[in-house]
Amino acid sequence: MPGLERPAVRVLRLGLRSYEQALAAQAHCVEKHREPGPPADTLLLCQHPPVYTVGLRRAPYPASEEERLRALGADFYRTDRGGLLTFHGPGQLVCYPVLDLRRFRRGGGLRWYVSQLEGTAISLCRRLGIEAQRSPHTGVWVRDNKICAIGIHCGRYITSHGLALNCNTDLTWFEHIVPCGIIGKGVTSLSRELDRDITVEETTLPFMESFQEHFNCTLTFEDESGP
Repeated sequence: MPGLERPAVRVLRLGLRSYEQALAAQAHCVEKHREPGPPADTLLLCQHPPVYTVGLRRAPYPASEEERLRALGADFYRTDRGGLLTFHGPGQLVCYPVLDLRRFRRGGGLRWYVSQLEGTAISLCRRLGIEAQRSPHTGVWVRDNKICAIGIHCGRYITSHGLALNCNTDLTWFEHIVPCGIIGKGVTSLSRELDRDITVEETTLPFMESFQEHFNCTLTFEDESGP
């Protein structure tokens, strides 16, 4: 992007982490942005044990429904991200960018940011031979099936939450909810579309390459266990 320095973003691969642990890691990175010092832009990559999460864009979620979902063996969290109810679980590449948007696009806002997240996932799918696309609904789709969900939070230009890409996720978890509140639509995964097992590990490197292209940044990879 002309006139802007190419930002450096560190990548922390956290492995399998509970949703609570991921929230704490994001909060730690957000706080780093508030402190004096060098830029703290970070990309957190992880998987979660089964968990349902609901965002801000709805009336309070009924306690009875929360209990029903917990009875399936999943955790449940109410969050400050945008979006509605969705599922996270093993076999899903979850990406939480904690970025200062002022370093990535002068005057760029949340629509630009969400578009870049969608573009990252679309490019990744196309690298693998899947024709994914945008739709009027947020996220990335293959025909009428969502393959990547997006829900973000942004406070004083600092982002948190992010996206979840279905690699070889057990899609039956989605049968217990209306994913993202969209009636009449389904979900899919890289594995289902390609009719072979596509793991998170296989997907991670091409995903990071796509992210680097769409955000015009330089990724630095770390093998730490994260914050």
